[in-house]
Amino acid sequence: MILVLAGALYGIAPVMAQSTGGPVVGAIEVTGNQRIESDTVRSYMTLRPGAEFDDSKIDQSLKTLFSTGLFADVTIRREGNNLVVNVVENPIINQVAFEGNSAIKDEALDAEVRLKPRIVYTRARVQEDLKRIIEVYRRSGRFAATVEPKVIQLPQNRVDLVFEIREGSVTGIRQIYFIGNRRFSDSRLRSEVSTQVSRWWNILASRDNYDPDRLVFDREQLRKFYLSRGYADFRVVSAVAELTRDREQFFVTFVVDEGPLYEFGTIDIKTELEKIDPELLREKIKTLSGDLYNAKLIDDTVEELTFAAGEYGYAFVDIRPNIKRQKNERKIDIVYQINEGPRVYVDKINIEGNVRTLDRVIRREFRLVEGDAFNAAKLNRSRSRIRGLDFFGNVEITQTPGEAPDRTSINVEVKEKSTGQLSFGVGFSSTESLIADVSIAERNLLGKGQFLRASAQASDLTQQYQLSFSEPYFLNRPLAAGFDLFNVTNDYTDFASFRTEQTGFTLSIGAPLSEYAGGRLRYSLAKDSISGAPVNASPFILAALGSDVTSLVGYRYTYQDVDDELDPHRGYTFTFLQDFAGLGGDVKYVRTEGEAKYFYPLGEEVVGNLGLVSGYIEGIGQRVRLNDRFFKGGRTFRGFKTAGVGPRDEFTKDALGGQIYYVGTAQMTFPLGLPEEFGILGNLFTDAGAVTKSVEKGFGVLSSSSPRVAVGVGVAWESPFGPIRLDFAKAVVKEDFDETEAFRFDVGTRF
Repeated sequence: MILVLAGALYGIAPVMAQSTGGPVVGAIEVTGNQRIESDTVRSYMTLRPGAEFDDSKIDQSLKTLFSTGLFADVTIRREGNNLVVNVVENPIINQVAFEGNSAIKDEALDAEVRLKPRIVYTRARVQEDLKRIIEVYRRSGRFAATVEPKVIQLPQNRVDLVFEIREGSVTGIRQIYFIGNRRFSDSRLRSEVSTQVSRWWNILASRDNYDPDRLVFDREQLRKFYLSRGYADFRVVSAVAELTRDREQFFVTFVVDEGPLYEFGTIDIKTELEKIDPELLREKIKTLSGDLYNAKLIDDTVEELTFAAGEYGYAFVDIRPNIKRQKNERKIDIVYQINEGPRVYVDKINIEGNVRTLDRVIRREFRLVEGDAFNAAKLNRSRSRIRGLDFFGNVEITQTPGEAPDRTSINVEVKEKSTGQLSFGVGFSSTESLIADVSIAERNLLGKGQFLRASAQASDLTQQYQLSFSEPYFLNRPLAAGFDLFNVTNDYTDFASFRTEQTGFTLSIGAPLSEYAGGRLRYSLAKDSISGAPVNASPFILAALGSDVTSLVGYRYTYQDVDDELDPHRGYTFTFLQDFAGLGGDVKYVRTEGEAKYFYPLGEEVVGNLGLVSGYIEGIGQRVRLNDRFFKGGRTFRGFKTAGVGPRDEFTKDALGGQIYYVGTAQMTFPLGLPEEFGILGNLFTDAGAVTKSVEKGFGVLSSSSPRVAVGVGVAWESPFGPIRLDFAKAVVKEDFDETEAFRFDVGTRF
C-alpha cells in the first residue's frame, strides 16, 4: 500500500512542480493538415499537454510553425483546456517550367533555381528563385529582362510553377566616359578597356554589353596602362554604370586620378648571398635611370633576377624591389634586395576543369614538377605557357599549403573553349580578284594538343589544297613534329606567261632553343612543273617548260621578343632560313632568306616599324629554275605590280625573276582621329629594294641592281566583314622596264 501511494505521488510530481495554480493544457488538437502528421505539428510547438497556458509560448509556437516553411497559414486558439492548432499546408510543386526564354536554355535556368518537383512551395522561395533568374540574365547582358511567376493549382494541394520570361534585348553600352584624364584622350583609354561601345557595325562584337565583372577587369587594365607609362600614383576613383531610362543601354563612367609623371631615378642591387656578384646582374635590369616609370619593367626585372639567381644555384630567393618616391623631383629610386628565401617545395600539382584536354597536355607546359623547389618566376612562366596553348578561355593558378610546412600545392583551374573551326572565306583583291577558301581545323585533336587542318583556296592567281598535321610534343619531348601534303597551282600568265604546279609533302620537326628563340628542320619532296606558255612567250620561259622533282632539307631559326604578338608596339623579331636542294631529285641549289622587324612607339597611339627582308639562291652545278627564283611586287613591294620589279625579257616584257632580292620598309602607323571602336588606322610607308642577278645572260634581258623606292599612304580597317586594306603608293625611283601600281586594295572575310 505504501509502495502504490509512492508510485502515484511520483507520477504526478512533474505536473505539480510545473503548476503555479493556473489552468494547464489538457490536449493539443491539430486540424487542416492533409500530408503532415499531427504529431509532426505538435513536435514543433513549445507547449505540451499538462503545461500551464503561457501566451509567450503560444506565440513562440506560432512563429516556429511558420518558420518551417510547411504552412501558408497557422492559427492557434484555446477551447476550454485544449489548444486547437489549425494549419493551411503549403502546396507541393508538381513541376517547374519556363516560358518565353530562347537566349538561355531551360537546362541552364533549371540549374539555378532551388524549387524542384516534390518540394514545398512557398512565396519566399519563389522570390528567391526569381532573383536568381534575373541575375542569370544580367550576367548574360540582358538587364531589361523581366520574370513573372505563375502558379497553376492542381488537385491534392499540388501546383505547377511557371516562370514567364521576357528576355528583352542585350543591354549595350551607349557611351564610355572618362573624367580626370589629362594626358591621354578618351579614345585612347577606350582602346585599353575591354568594354566596348555598342555600334551597329560591331555585329560580331562580344564585349559591347554591360558586365559588372568586366568593369572590375577594366579598372585593373587602366591601372596597368598608367603604371606602365610613368604614373606611379594613378588610381581609379570610381567606375560607375548607369542604366538608361528605357533599360536598354548603359552609360559607363570612369573617374581617374592620374597623378604626376615619374621617371626612374637611382637603380641599385644589394645582396648578402656569397655566390652572387651584383655587378654581374646589372645587365638583367630592365628599369634604367632616366626612363619613364614602368611597373611592368619592375616585375620583368624581378623575374630576370630570379632566373639569374637560379643559375647561381639559389632556387630559393626573395627579391624585393624597395621603392622610394622623390615627389619633389618626380623620380622613383629602386633597390633590388636579393635575399635567400624560405625553402619551399612543390607538393602536388592539381588540375581541374579540363574535361576534354588530357592532364599531360597541361602538365608538360609547367616549368615545375612535384618535388621541385618552388619558384615564383617559373610558376608565372608556366601560367603564360598554358594560356599560350589557346585551348582555354580562362586559366587560374593558386597555391595552398601542402602536407608539410615546407610544402605548397599548386592548383590549376582551367575553363575549356572550343578549339575546332569550320570556316568559309571570301574576299577580293586588286591582284587576285575573287578569293574563296574553305577549311576545317582542330587545334586540340582528341584532347592531345595536336593540330589538324584541311583547306582549299581558289583565286584567279592561285589554287591550293593542303592537309596539315602537327604534334607539339613528339615522343613526349618538346619537339614539334608534323607533315604537310599540298598541291599548289600558280597562274603567272598575266605578267610572266607561264603557270606552275607543285605537288608534294613536307616533314618538319622543331624545338625551342630559349625563352624567345626556336628552331625547325624540314624535309620536302615535290614535283614541280612549268607549263602554259604561248608560242610568243620569252624564249627563256619556253626553255624552262617541263617537270622536275625537288628533294630538299632546310632549317629555320626564329627569335621574337615583342609586347604583343598580334599587334606589336615594342620589340623585334628575326627569322633566318636556309634550304638545300639536291638530296636526290633533279634540282640542286642553296637558298638563304632572312627577315628582321623592329617596332618602337613614336608617341601615344603611334608605332614605328623598320623591316628588312632579303634572300639569295644559287644553283649547284646548274642554273636556278624559273619557278625557284624570286618575284617581288604587290604585297611584297608596294608601288609595283606583282613581279613588277626585277629581270625582264626586253621584247616580251615577261618577268624572269632574280637570284637576289632585298626589300626594306619604314612605316609609321597612327589613328585617323576616328572613334577607336571603328578599328581604322592609317600609315605612311617607304619601301626600298631590288630584285637582281638574272640567270639569263646577254642579249634581250633587262636587269638592274640599282635600288627602287616607293612611298605611299595606306588605310587598314578591321571591319566586321574582315580586314580591309587600301594602299596608295608611287614609285619615285624605278627603272624604265619596271611595272608600277599606284593603288592596291584587299578585302577578305571569314565566317
